[in-house]
Amino acid sequence: MKQFTAKEVEIMLTQGQSVNIIDVREVEEVEAGKIPGSIHIPLGLLEFRMNELDKSKEYILVCRSGGRSGRAYQFLENQGFNVTNMTGGMLDWEGETN
Repeated sequence: MKQFTAKEVEIMLTQGQSVNIIDVREVEEVEAGKIPGSIHIPLGLLEFRMNELDKSKEYILVCRSGGRSGRAYQFLENQGFNVTNMTGGMLDWEGETN
């Protein structure tokens, strides 16, 4: 499983790199704050909304602690997507949220 730490993702964003982040947490969790620019697709809806994603792009998957994003990683990788899991999830995120 390809992984980035929360700090590595934060550095990519502050350096202006173009990153595609998918937040797989539930609605009420995201309402408390998400990484700016991230796409919110709850884990339970990923199968039904994966048609919104582009297989030519790389996606970084985020959840609260890294478990659900790990499951999302396995699912999307099996579907042919280029994905990376953000370890530690939002619990480790120290960057900006909105």
